[in-house]
Amino acid sequence: MASKRRGPLQIIRKDTETIKKKVDVLVKDVLNKSESSHDLLQRCQGLQRDGENILKALNALTKADEPAPVGNYDQRKQEEATKLQNILKHLETLFLELSPPGPSSILNDVTTREGEEEDDEDEEDSEDDSLSHPELWTVLDTFTGEQEGDLSVKKGDVLTIITKTSDGWWLAQNVEGKRGVVPKTFLKIKSGAGVDQEEHDDDDDDEDDSDEMDNLPEKSDKEKYSTENGESTPHSNWDTVKKALTEIDATDVLSAMGAIPSGFRPSTLNKLLTEEGIKYKGSHYLQPELSQSQLSFEDLFLDPDSGRVRPRHVKVSVCFTLWSCKHIPTPGVGVHVLSRHIHLCAFDGNQVLSNIHTVRATYNPKKPKTWTFSPRMTGILPALLDGDCFLRCNSSSPDLGILFELGVTFIRNSTGERGDLSCGWAFLKLTDDNGMLLPNRTYELSVCGGTPFEKDVPVEVSATKGSPTSVFQQMLKSRQQPKLIIKIKSAGSRTRIGLSLLPDSLLHSVSCIQLLTLHRQLLADALLMERPTMQSAALMCSPVLATFPLIVDQVDLLDALRSAWMDVYTSMSRSQKRDLSHVKQEFHRVYMSSAYFLLHAASLPSYRWADPSTEEQRARLIYTALDSLTHKQANTEALGGAEVYVNSDHEHLPFDITECTFDLLSVAR
Repeated sequence: MASKRRGPLQIIRKDTETIKKKVDVLVKDVLNKSESSHDLLQRCQGLQRDGENILKALNALTKADEPAPVGNYDQRKQEEATKLQNILKHLETLFLELSPPGPSSILNDVTTREGEEEDDEDEEDSEDDSLSHPELWTVLDTFTGEQEGDLSVKKGDVLTIITKTSDGWWLAQNVEGKRGVVPKTFLKIKSGAGVDQEEHDDDDDDEDDSDEMDNLPEKSDKEKYSTENGESTPHSNWDTVKKALTEIDATDVLSAMGAIPSGFRPSTLNKLLTEEGIKYKGSHYLQPELSQSQLSFEDLFLDPDSGRVRPRHVKVSVCFTLWSCKHIPTPGVGVHVLSRHIHLCAFDGNQVLSNIHTVRATYNPKKPKTWTFSPRMTGILPALLDGDCFLRCNSSSPDLGILFELGVTFIRNSTGERGDLSCGWAFLKLTDDNGMLLPNRTYELSVCGGTPFEKDVPVEVSATKGSPTSVFQQMLKSRQQPKLIIKIKSAGSRTRIGLSLLPDSLLHSVSCIQLLTLHRQLLADALLMERPTMQSAALMCSPVLATFPLIVDQVDLLDALRSAWMDVYTSMSRSQKRDLSHVKQEFHRVYMSSAYFLLHAASLPSYRWADPSTEEQRARLIYTALDSLTHKQANTEALGGAEVYVNSDHEHLPFDITECTFDLLSVAR
């Protein structure tokens, strides 16, 4: 079969993978010190240039540049852009680590080459400079860094200021040689340091303001160097590093202000969900996994006798229930909490091994430090609130377990900025020292502060003052420690059968197993039975396969599909339920007139996490539409039929061919 010509987006995707591998090699070489710092720095700069060129080429691409239709083009383009931006951020951190303290010869060379171009910069940017004579400053108050690039300092420390920036976050080095940024409001010029009197006077004004925590610098507007006619001029790599280091969010500001409890951190798992495209989303793990040869599938097979998906047994398949969280500190004043939730995933102490699933907690203002989760219920309980979950994972790691990250999404009252905090985390190792699965029972897990990669970070609790010397005080403090209570339980025979048909790695709600297995069956039919040859990579017309992953990532639409399907499934006779062809036909019909129909409804707002007004509006439209469709078709069949698409009561988005195009090459893992 003639090979398909690669499109520009696919070429850039390949280039991105190549540069990522080179960055990984550079990181190893930096750790091993296999080359001189100068050579490593040169390699880092070269990779930065390559990455910026690839990103520039990506931004210039349009859908019309592709030789053939590409499904979900905008989403895939954005995913590649996110990957490149993360690579460039990593390179910026490496550049800072490799560059010597103070202006290096390389940086001076860059400044010299670009000096003529920067002559026309606005005077307001003149404060951003690398100092030829580093100055000594004294720390007025303790500052704890909350993100990569921050420098944690204590009151009284003496710092060498390397670079000053206009937004108030200065690059500094402590006596141990560690470098990072600190807010200038925490600093005072050290007595006897040689600086201009005018600059000293300005900094004295900053000193007067240092006691007012509200004056801490917030995230600045996006800066750019521009000429008088408004055109951007080239930056040095050092400018890029400074810009990355000076960008902070609401979480960092609130941490510096002491408005959030100690042990809280920016959410690690939320960052993976938002910055890594679909890599850690359930939709990604639903897609078929290619074998090493990429000529067959690793985890998708058919039973030739029954035509059903062949069951696969994995090393860990467990069902568990989230019960409650106790003694969880609350964010301080100045923030409004939009969501309390738990992110959970398979974890081995080093890396995430599954998708990241989220369950929202129920909150009672009368018990602000207690979170509860809804037990499994029959009916329309939203999957987002369903504490009944399952995990399938085929990892052979002896430390495999479930990572639970307790989180809140908040909005800052004064500025309207949104942020995501981790209130702590817990880990449950799923096997004992002999490799046997844990018994089915209730487990009470201690909640640790910091991130899953930090050890022994406490979460702030309101215990008795002073050191707990008495036995009673020690018992009281122990009882007030944050706890997460979960229960591992056995699964029924029907649930076990359904789980065995799912991908080798997946974490999701138990209430959605039947929908996931039906999608898996349709996927196997399309890929293993209906393709002309096993080597065919042609586009397939399948609205269900093309859009079902999108539904999984929009949990309210998944709930709508589950509700509509259960109405139909419960009305089937026993013989109809045993007839796989009939079940698949009915599922396709229900899907097209519920989830697929709603996904492309013009009146449905875009899905946005933890936005109460959007969630309420979407819920109202979804269930109003389902109720309307059910009543209008009550005289024919419960749900289904093409009539819904020509009904003048419902408006649809303009049709796009990607709505019904399944592209195996782009989605296979």
